[in-house]
Amino acid sequence: MDEAIRTAAEAYEADALPRVYEVHRNPKHKKTSAQNVPHSMTDTPAAQKSPAQWAYERVVLYLKNFEEQLDADHEAAIGFTGAEAGVLRIEGMGYFDPDIVTFYGSDPSGVRVQLIQHVSQLNVLLRALPKQEPDAAPNRIGFRLVEDLEQAADTATS
Repeated sequence: MDEAIRTAAEAYEADALPRVYEVHRNPKHKKTSAQNVPHSMTDTPAAQKSPAQWAYERVVLYLKNFEEQLDADHEAAIGFTGAEAGVLRIEGMGYFDPDIVTFYGSDPSGVRVQLIQHVSQLNVLLRALPKQEPDAAPNRIGFRLVEDLEQAADTATS
C-alpha cells in the first residue's frame, strides 16, 4: 500500500499521466513506455477525453513501440481477432468521437480495407508483414501518428 502523501498538484498530474505496466519473458524486450508520450496525451486529463480519443492515443503508442522492434524488411499490420478476414496493412488510423476507432489500409493483395470498431469491442493484434516493395524504406505509420499527436498539441498551445 502506498502511504506517500501527495499534494493536490501531484495527484492531478498523476491522474493525467498515462501509466503502463508490462512484464515480458525476455528481459531485453522493449516495453511500451508512457515516459515519452506526445504532449496531447498529458496536457488533457483522460477524464476529459472521449473513449475514442483515449483508445486511439494508447493504440498509437503500442503501434509505435511495435514498429521500433521491427527489422527493415517488415511493416506493421493488424490481424483481425475473432474473424477470418485476414490482416490489414496499417496505412492510417483515426477516431470518431465519442466511441469509434478506425484503421485504414490494405490487405496483402493490395485491396483497400477499413476497420471501424467501437471502443468496447477494440481488439488489436499487431503483426509484422514483409514490405510490399522490398527495396523501399519500411512504412512506419506509428511514428507518423505520434508526430501528428505532437503537432496537434503544439498547435493547441500556440
